[in-house]
Amino acid sequence: MSGVHQTDIPPVLVTGATGRVGRVVVDRLLEAGVPVRALIHRAETAATLPAKAEVFTGDLTAPESLDPALKGAGAVLLVWTAPPETAEAVVARLAAHVRRVVFLSSPHQTPHPFFQQPNPMAVLHADIERLIAATGLEPTIIRPGMFASNSLAWWAPAIRAGETVRWPYGAAETAPVDDRDVAAVAARTLYEDGHVGADYVLTGPESLTHAEQVDVIGDALGRRIAFEEMTPDEFRRLSEGTAPASVVDMLLAAWSAAVGQPAYLTTAVADILGTAPRTFRQWAADHATAFTEGP
Repeated sequence: MSGVHQTDIPPVLVTGATGRVGRVVVDRLLEAGVPVRALIHRAETAATLPAKAEVFTGDLTAPESLDPALKGAGAVLLVWTAPPETAEAVVARLAAHVRRVVFLSSPHQTPHPFFQQPNPMAVLHADIERLIAATGLEPTIIRPGMFASNSLAWWAPAIRAGETVRWPYGAAETAPVDDRDVAAVAARTLYEDGHVGADYVLTGPESLTHAEQVDVIGDALGRRIAFEEMTPDEFRRLSEGTAPASVVDMLLAAWSAAVGQPAYLTTAVADILGTAPRTFRQWAADHATAFTEGP
């Protein structure tokens, strides 16, 4: 993006600007010389954002609250983090103000058993995609597979405590994608030409079982981490109160379908960024302290 001047390009609005993808998108856009508007729910989280980002407070559940941030913007990264009720009104507001939208979706159309299980989130994503397609917006759909950072939520508590990692479907294979690669692709599609109408499934470069992923984290920490299979029913019991039952059932069905089935891999990250996607080993090495020192 050499030679781009802030005055040449309208600002990009990043929703979910403090989230695991949005926060990195903000940095990548600023590095590329693209002016950024960051949408946040609560004013006190503004301190976590770079000074160069223009911060707006707004909420997807109150579509009219987005208007000040959208006025004069050229493109939007839409990360849907709200209930579905206001999706139609939000997309209509986007279409009234901007031309380009990059939507962070999921790989629900991918021909692989892992992504073919009934999934309430995928239904919502598909509905939003339909709403976007029905407007005059110029969309790009980004579909990350399993995030590498999920392993922090799943396994870090046991690893920090020096305990055995117990998990269902240890032989289920996924291709964890580094959040930073997802963010870099999103940023690139927001300011680079040639991505209108594109639909990208983003994966990491290799298929690894759950048990192998735990081994990789152990390598990064320089110690062996014991792994033990847990039954699906036990996982359901332990998940009560932390995740909706429908999400737990979806995960278990997806993992069950992924046992003995190499993960779906794409080259989209490399195609768009011109660099190889980060491996899970690289992700684990870069996040080793998160497994030893707490969140």
